[in-house]
Amino acid sequence: MRLVHGVKEMQTISRGLREGGRKVGFVPTMGYLHDGHLSLIRLARGMCDTLVVSVFVNPTQFGPSEDFARYPRDLERDKRLCESEGTDILFAPETSDMYPEDFSTYVVEEKLSLPLCGRSRPTHFRGVTTVVAKLFNIVQPTFAVFGQKDAQQAFVIKRMVRDLNFDVEIIVAPIVREKDGLAMSSRNRYLSPKERKEATAIFRALSRVRQMVQEGERRALPLIKVIRDEIVRTETGQLDYAEIVDTKTLSPVEVIDDDVLVAVAAWFGDARLIDNIIIRKDEL
Repeated sequence: MRLVHGVKEMQTISRGLREGGRKVGFVPTMGYLHDGHLSLIRLARGMCDTLVVSVFVNPTQFGPSEDFARYPRDLERDKRLCESEGTDILFAPETSDMYPEDFSTYVVEEKLSLPLCGRSRPTHFRGVTTVVAKLFNIVQPTFAVFGQKDAQQAFVIKRMVRDLNFDVEIIVAPIVREKDGLAMSSRNRYLSPKERKEATAIFRALSRVRQMVQEGERRALPLIKVIRDEIVRTETGQLDYAEIVDTKTLSPVEVIDDDVLVAVAAWFGDARLIDNIIIRKDEL
């Protein structure tokens, strides 16, 4: 496995891969890899000639009071895990290389980034689209793999790719969960034992919503109430949002009659956790 830090070095490698006709798979991450990340790497590894994984804690997607400074970092551990999964190139750029001192150009998606997480994190998706656009330009992948846990992010990136004519296929892989249902996240390490136990309320609520839909409930409000009640019953949980939205527009729906995203964000202690399920029309 080759470790690359320099943007220009990565661009030179990428040009060579493209000119050589290589199918390049790309998995962008913020590091501190867990089994959720590794599932994306394994999926990509089976679909490409050359696999590139990036590790970059992107400062522009963190708000002023968010956890950028304490976000977990362990590049040596990430290197070992990437190598064990057959990664060809680990791209770990320096912040000063990605964002020069006079950096002033951003990519902004103006519809899908506004609801859900966009309400409480108004600058978050501008940072996401900007860094992903930069990474796509640097790595020049044939396809890139993202996880469904960050479902809104995946929708926003797909829209950016479509609107700006990026020559890259976006693949969204299923959520990987702990045995008790908690979605895997680097932020889970912030949880105390009690918070960790109570955070399973999120997936419990989502599972109950799916069950109610299977039993015939189509109204959004009773389903959202189930989620709210489940979080309220915990001592450490505080709901940010629980919404059922159309998968094309991310607009709230009153009645489920097509594909919908059931999305939740909740605080448990200092950890803001997100999770979701997609309910397809053919399940109704």
